[in-house]
Amino acid sequence: MNNAPLLRVERLAKRYTTGPAELVLFNDLNFSLAHGEMAAIIGQSGAGKSTMLHIVAALDSPTSGEVFFDNQSLRSLDPAEYRNRNIGYVWQFHYLLPEFTALENAAMPLLARGVTHKSALEQAAHWLGRVGLAGRVRHRSGELSGGEQQRVSLARALITLPKLLLADELTGDLDDTTGAAVFDLLASLHAEVGLTTLLVTHNQQFAARCNTVYRLQSGRLDVEPRS
Repeated sequence: MNNAPLLRVERLAKRYTTGPAELVLFNDLNFSLAHGEMAAIIGQSGAGKSTMLHIVAALDSPTSGEVFFDNQSLRSLDPAEYRNRNIGYVWQFHYLLPEFTALENAAMPLLARGVTHKSALEQAAHWLGRVGLAGRVRHRSGELSGGEQQRVSLARALITLPKLLLADELTGDLDDTTGAAVFDLLASLHAEVGLTTLLVTHNQQFAARCNTVYRLQSGRLDVEPRS
């Protein structure tokens, strides 16, 4: 068993300069994520939760500090290669391509890797089945409900068997019932597949089901005590 954390964040800071003023979004953030852990980040809108996920995914750069993935600094890795090989990302908005079917959308990450079209579609069909959409593979995005669209985006994120799944307000655009069903699916797959998951959520009930809950507030990241 690997006892070293999969993800380690050290003294992370993000600041923006506008004219003479400087906005400190967060400063001196430190945390780690163990293999197999599911952790949630909560906090008010604008606190920097999504920005921190973007930095972990190498979609943005910190002002200072380091992010280590499997003991390698992200500064030493090719960002596109790192994301394609290691990261699965589920956004609040699904970002499905409307002209393609659910099957084709789910297959996109493998096609980007150079996997053959036939193999990519076969694996996409498998993952759409895992998220409960075996009967909807030929439907385009506009023919799917909001919950179904998020299930496709989850299948797309998992098709590469990522070491780390990042979820940014996965259920934010869904009604309570649909959101709960999608989160239940995520939690189930996390256990079944052996995922390591870091998610941002406003939903306290969802956060409470995670191994660890962090609150990002006033530029600080603290472990939320269990009630």
